[in-house]
Amino acid sequence: MTTGSKISKINANLEVHRAALINHPIYEDINTLRDLQIFMEHHVFAVWDFMSLLKSLQQQLTGSTIPWLPSENKVATRLINEIVLGEESDQRSDGAFSSHFEMYLQSMVDCGASILSISDFLNILHEGVAVSEALRRINAPLPVQTFVASTFSTIESNQTVRVAAAFTFGREDLLPAIFERIVDQLNLKNHGKLDNFRYYLNRHIELDSEEHGPMAERMIESLCGNSSVNWHLAELAAKDALQARLCLWDGMHQQLKTSGSSQPSLRLQT
Repeated sequence: MTTGSKISKINANLEVHRAALINHPIYEDINTLRDLQIFMEHHVFAVWDFMSLLKSLQQQLTGSTIPWLPSENKVATRLINEIVLGEESDQRSDGAFSSHFEMYLQSMVDCGASILSISDFLNILHEGVAVSEALRRINAPLPVQTFVASTFSTIESNQTVRVAAAFTFGREDLLPAIFERIVDQLNLKNHGKLDNFRYYLNRHIELDSEEHGPMAERMIESLCGNSSVNWHLAELAAKDALQARLCLWDGMHQQLKTSGSSQPSLRLQT
């Protein structure tokens, strides 16, 4: 079986997990700007720890030590540096440069979502406090704490294949088209407050489908090679990442039902 066939096999085996996320009932309950704010106030932590996965891979795969030493895997080095360029310093709609995480924060500010928790979290991390303790100090919702703990368990395993698989198969392409249509309609109703968020979503769609998604899969192929052990580890890590994301989605959905609006679902334009 070729490496490309092995990627296809993993994707096929993950289909039930991806379907559970893409068809999650949470999207039926995002009907108002307040609902979207609640979603973003939780989801921003997933955007942040996605960057932590990415930078962990860059440290493991590229020549990032001093004194510098050349990387053994030239293909993975090239691919991860290309992805970092886009994710950490993409071009904003105004022509300036920013990480996707910072674009997300600006989108939260624009639509009135609170960035207090994530800002406090980052400030605590700047003091050298461990991630788990920082989350506890800000009283982060339990689903967020559990999700981030799962991600950092993967990072701290120091198993490059495991980290790469979590990164490759847990990307933000898990936000379905219905979510984009919800955002589009809420943006119209709220006089363009979500313009920056729409730009963020469009950039992710463009990069994930055309560049970063294929690059990440090529990275998996270069790391796993002909090792059946590595391919098995990659699939297990991918399933773990998607299951962790599903638990986060379930937690956010419960919060929406508790604190969000009780308005009926939007009639989406097809």
